Amino acid sequence: MGRIFEVRKSSMFARYDRMAKQFSRVGKEIAIAVKKGGPDPDTNPMLRRVMQNAKGFNMPKDRIEAAIKNAQGKDQSSYDEVLYEGYAPHGIAVMVVTATDNTTRTVANVRSHFNKGGGSLGNSGSVGFMFKHLGVFKLKNEGQDLEELELELIDFGLEEVGEDSEGNIIVRCEFNDFGNMQKALEDKGITPISSEIEWIPLNTVELTPEQQEDVYKLIARVEEDDDVQQVFHTMA
Repeated sequence: MGRIFEVRKSSMFARYDRMAKQFSRVGKEIAIAVKKGGPDPDTNPMLRRVMQNAKGFNMPKDRIEAAIKNAQGKDQSSYDEVLYEGYAPHGIAVMVVTATDNTTRTVANVRSHFNKGGGSLGNSGSVGFMFKHLGVFKLKNEGQDLEELELELIDFGLEEVGEDSEGNIIVRCEFNDFGNMQKALEDKGITPISSEIEWIPLNTVELTPEQQEDVYKLIARVEEDDDVQQVFHTMA
């Protein structure tokens, strides 16, 4: 799963940068969701997911509603989700999810980031086979029986269920079953802390601390690009 490398800054500015990046990302995701499925979250699972995550980022309700309204405007930029694949140093495969209104600009910038970071941008499909495209739901752990939860969700596309390092419950499903799983959780009265579409590596690669630093530097360079939404990699 992609790990974010944080550049050393003062804590106040670091928090501001993270919040600004999160709000920007959500705004673009809302635009894409509305374009694909309309402005009604009741009939648009993708939009419901984005709105839910926006609340998790403490994005004000009026800003969420304004983003939905703006996404319907004819004069607004039209964003498309574009995936880029490549290699970081030491053979680490990298998937970069972007939201762009200018693919010419975005591909040039992403290629430059890879080159300057000691990696190389590949063609579509060059590393995608090393990942699984999954829906990932993070749930608050309230003492649920994981085996029971697994049985309840197996018919809705459940891939696996477990816990993260913070004790939250993680539910994963196939990408195509995201809407089914989302509805199943809603029907059970479960509101996820977050829900994402992620590229999970099938296998990971162990590196030395020095080699890891090389990879983190490339990831940091890529993540700071305004068009980049998420970065995933195969480094352990």
